[in-house]
Amino acid sequence: MPAFRQVGEKQLPQQIIFMAWSPKRDLIALVNKVGEVLLHRLANFQRVWSLPPNENTGKEVAALAWRPDGKILAFGLADTKRVILCDVEKPESLHSFSVDAPITYMHWMEVTEESSVLTSFYNAEDESNLLLPKLPALPKNYSTTAKIFSEEKSDEIMKLLGDVRLNALVLGGSSGFIEVYAYGMYKIATVTGVAGSCLGLCFSSDLKSLSVVTEVQVSPDSAPEITYFQLDTSLLSVYLPEVTRMARKFTHISTLLQYIKLSLTCMCEAWEEILMQMDSRLTKFVQEKNTTTSVQDEFMQLLLWGKASLELQALLMNQLTVKGLKKLGQSIESSYSSIQKLVISHLQSGSEALLYHLSELKGMASWKQKYESLGLDAAGIDDAITAVGSFILKANELLQVIDSSMKNFKAFFRWLYVAMLRMSEDHVLPELNKMTQKDITFVADFLTEHFNEAPDLYNRKGKYFNVERVGQYLKDEDDDLVSPPNTEGNQWFNFLQNSTHLKESPLLFPYYPQKSLHFVKRRMEGIIDQCLQKPADVIGKAVHQAVCLRLYKGSKSEDSTSRLFKLPFMWNDKSSNLHYVLFTMLESSLSKIYILRRHTDVSRSPDNGLLAVDFGNFLNNSINESSDTSFYSCVDAHFYDDETITVVLKENAEQEGKERILAQLPLSSVYVDENQEREFSLNSNKRLDEQSDDVPTRTVFLESQWRVLENMKAQYVAVNGIRKVSCVLSSNLRHVRVFEMDVEDDGEAEEEEEEEETTPIVDEEAVGENP
Repeated sequence: MPAFRQVGEKQLPQQIIFMAWSPKRDLIALVNKVGEVLLHRLANFQRVWSLPPNENTGKEVAALAWRPDGKILAFGLADTKRVILCDVEKPESLHSFSVDAPITYMHWMEVTEESSVLTSFYNAEDESNLLLPKLPALPKNYSTTAKIFSEEKSDEIMKLLGDVRLNALVLGGSSGFIEVYAYGMYKIATVTGVAGSCLGLCFSSDLKSLSVVTEVQVSPDSAPEITYFQLDTSLLSVYLPEVTRMARKFTHISTLLQYIKLSLTCMCEAWEEILMQMDSRLTKFVQEKNTTTSVQDEFMQLLLWGKASLELQALLMNQLTVKGLKKLGQSIESSYSSIQKLVISHLQSGSEALLYHLSELKGMASWKQKYESLGLDAAGIDDAITAVGSFILKANELLQVIDSSMKNFKAFFRWLYVAMLRMSEDHVLPELNKMTQKDITFVADFLTEHFNEAPDLYNRKGKYFNVERVGQYLKDEDDDLVSPPNTEGNQWFNFLQNSTHLKESPLLFPYYPQKSLHFVKRRMEGIIDQCLQKPADVIGKAVHQAVCLRLYKGSKSEDSTSRLFKLPFMWNDKSSNLHYVLFTMLESSLSKIYILRRHTDVSRSPDNGLLAVDFGNFLNNSINESSDTSFYSCVDAHFYDDETITVVLKENAEQEGKERILAQLPLSSVYVDENQEREFSLNSNKRLDEQSDDVPTRTVFLESQWRVLENMKAQYVAVNGIRKVSCVLSSNLRHVRVFEMDVEDDGEAEEEEEEEETTPIVDEEAVGENP
């Protein structure tokens, strides 16, 4: 028996549709048929956490990929067309974004190409860390942020930035949809000109080439054609240092927008519905009272004469109550104070950091020799800077409204509290009884300004009053503010209005007195998105098709069981910059593996084209040892590392009880005669399956690297050559076996296991699982 060691086996309650090993840890991510994302550890296949399907994000997971550092897991949802980035430490979304088409494949790669400019950039300390104050951690006492941030460290939003070295998440979808996201967050290329629905894609580590395999539906009646495209992305490669710097800025900006969004959500939570109680109770009072006197007059009479009508007395003593008034006053003060702190410490610091990074981006855009080819647009960045300035103005306006509202409510509640104590004939403390003429005028002004009845409001908001002024700024609505700030008598405002030159000055940020903070924030996000969208379009247009090979006809209808991985599978050999495509012609009863090998630099000729692999009878070499007959068909195949392919095989004459085999196929046993490989000349006018008899074929007889998978109808395999592990899944999609593939050095394996056990990622409560 070979050196494969089984370390775990499990029957799972739901069918598995995706599996992907973490590149850095012995963790495997699984997606089951009900849309649940699961994370399992290699040791005994114990579960670390599970993320159930979510109404807001989506339920139909269609693709899965790990960030190269293994700290973030990305998955694409077909039903909502969203991509979610999830922290590996716990099952919570750190970031999400929408795409235009359902995702069918994801590939997350790291750029390994080195240059002196890049190395100095990677090693240099980020200037923003030296110049900008550290962003305050978001408070954890709100449900929004509590879901995302742990008690120990609340700056996990910054984890999204990851390492300085550039990595790119490539998304493939239906109808030729392909997009590239730097650091998994900001779009740097929208690729067009590829037909069909993406089955697999692979970006070369030097960014010179993007290989894609798609399923092209030629006509509604015929089976789809599986086609290989190789795209020239040399613009990204030529401008790699500039792309990296630009992408880093984009990601900073994207992270800060996420930070501001969460800060605003915390503010909305701080402003609770309790602040609406004053308005709703007054509205109810208007609807129920029989007198024609206005509410404003009723309160004014109470202020001037100290006497209230029976209706107002009933409202105050029965509905509001002395205790309720005190509680309402404390609640409003506490909420306003929390919102004020969030605006000053979070919104303002986040916006200032955003201005800094956008200004740096504008400086980069001015260096046309370096950045013009990448589509950085100085005018668009100017608009974005202006939009951030407008947002800062609106946040400052909110601070002023909170300040005046706190003073108004404090004086109003103090007066009303004393009046209600007198009504109930309770003892009034002497210090509360002292009310100067100035205080009375202040309360009278508050009543005059805020207690006006506005019946038109009832149609919009379901209430007649708008006593509470802060909430309108936090409502996520497009309506104008019900009570915009009073600019009458504001000398600066009048000066600007009367100055034709200053009114249109680019040095002044536009001010939207009628709009809410949410509206201005949405507008800012839209302008920033638009300004950062241009590079994605420009870079995308520079990508062009270099190679198109029609491979074979796919199956016309899907299997009744959902297919886990549709061969072909793609691999990028970082050491020699070659793209490999593995595929089997599925309609053939005897499945050979076909290996298409091409150089990532499309300006060079293909490295050596195409090869087919047959598997001879290696279980019993005495029989037909010299024969070239194929005894085994490949069921699934993946690249284990740059030199080895992991395959699941079945006997061609498969009968009930025949076992399937897990094997390692060294490429050295396949590529033995370079000259013979070059004999095959592909006719581009024909599909490959129509020329398959001419493809040079190798029949291989595996020696030691194989293992019989007893009592298991193995169908799929997921592998990780860095961690030397594989996971085999049965055809019923519920039975898994986990293997360590290279266990010659037992001591080292045990040491690694111990190291894994000490990592803080195990959720002790979640490790148990129903078989």
